[in-house]
Amino acid sequence: MENLMFLAPEIAVAATGLIILFIGVFMSPRTKNVLGYLATLGVLAALVLTVRSFGTEATMFSGTVSIDALSQFFKLVFLTVSLIVSLASIKYTENSDHTEEFYTLVLFATLGMMVVASSNDFILLFCAFELASFATYALAGFEKQNSGSLEGAMKYFVIGAVSSALMLFGISFVYGATGTTSIPMIAGNVSLLAESPIGIVAVVLLIAGFGFKMALVPFHMWAPDAYQGSPSVVSSLLSAGSKKMGFVAAFRVFILALAALQPDWQFAFTILAVVTMTFGNVVAVSQTSVKRMLAYSSLAQAGYIAMAFAVMTPMALTGGIFYTLAHAFMKGGAFIAAAAVVWMITTQRTGDLQVPDHLDNFRGLGKRMPLAALCMTVFVFALAGIPLTSGFMAKVVLFSSAIQAGMAWLAVIAILNSALSLFYYARLVRYMYFLPPEGKKIGLPFPYAAALLLATAGVLVMGLWPEPFLQWAMEAAKVLI
Repeated sequence: MENLMFLAPEIAVAATGLIILFIGVFMSPRTKNVLGYLATLGVLAALVLTVRSFGTEATMFSGTVSIDALSQFFKLVFLTVSLIVSLASIKYTENSDHTEEFYTLVLFATLGMMVVASSNDFILLFCAFELASFATYALAGFEKQNSGSLEGAMKYFVIGAVSSALMLFGISFVYGATGTTSIPMIAGNVSLLAESPIGIVAVVLLIAGFGFKMALVPFHMWAPDAYQGSPSVVSSLLSAGSKKMGFVAAFRVFILALAALQPDWQFAFTILAVVTMTFGNVVAVSQTSVKRMLAYSSLAQAGYIAMAFAVMTPMALTGGIFYTLAHAFMKGGAFIAAAAVVWMITTQRTGDLQVPDHLDNFRGLGKRMPLAALCMTVFVFALAGIPLTSGFMAKVVLFSSAIQAGMAWLAVIAILNSALSLFYYARLVRYMYFLPPEGKKIGLPFPYAAALLLATAGVLVMGLWPEPFLQWAMEAAKVLI
């Protein structure tokens, strides 16, 4: 019983999901709005339990589950994103017949991500991946009458299935060479893998499998369509939450289990980081859909985080881990702001209804929805790396680590990419504040406002007072070193 208390956050999330699913069946659509508040409270409780358990270390279930600083940090990331999404979704699911299904899927996707963070065995890791993936496949296609949503969900599902197959294929090679699926035991016998040609094949397959999950170029093709087609609150979960699931799994698999093959995968991640950040930023410049622009921007951000694998110093790992939490606030908040604009366009029936997230629909947003415009400005400036924001601190730590490791050329490429990103982020700000509005001023619904203020507070607190977050990230990085 005492050991199960280590899993109290996961139990809280799972129990909340099951309760919502059960009681939602007996409720009318008009009263189901309370389920959103219940989901928010459940995630908040899990978040408090996770923060209180910081510093705990344990292994459970024959060593397949590891409770350590790395798993606790990423649970914090996933629960933060889930809290923002659950809060904002209260307005999105208003009067819906499928409210209980929506929140149950969000909570089970969060549960899968949390289990991935604690997985110390390939089999559990794969099962947790699939739990989170199947929940997000369904969420991506939640608007069954929207052809764009269905198209994005179908691409996400098909390519996600391919990535799962590649990952499983890679795991089978690792098992064949080492005779185990336990990450610590593979680390102890990895010389068997390093001395065999099978090792290279396994690394290639695992990089491809994880590359899909992390949306690294050229494994990114599902992301723009899935992010644009999904309901905006779900896009927030996909970009800010599920992608980090790929990173925490890759940290454990490559750095801990496949340490002897580091020269091979380190070179591959260096190439992937450069290509991903450059491709994402260059393509984002030409986008007129804000959600699609944020999707390509998200690719670029994944390229920055992948620098941690390329540099591989304690400071780089700290920077990469810190970046994941900063990105959760920045990107999660940006998609919620886009969700508020989509809600405004569809309810007011002004602007481009065919593409409600079109850049033209953000004209004069500073006058129509001042709070949403202000928060979006904070998010995009943070994503560009403007000082006093979490994005700036994350980039300072990560880029400095590359310079200290003698990879100044990589830092220069990343800085140039950040400068390029400022162009399309500044364009969005110009539309919001310097172009005339195409409609009257309307009030921002409370759920969107609360979610945006929460994300904005996270961006600013991490930028102005980064020490405790950097300390947490440093403790998480020590697990990998």
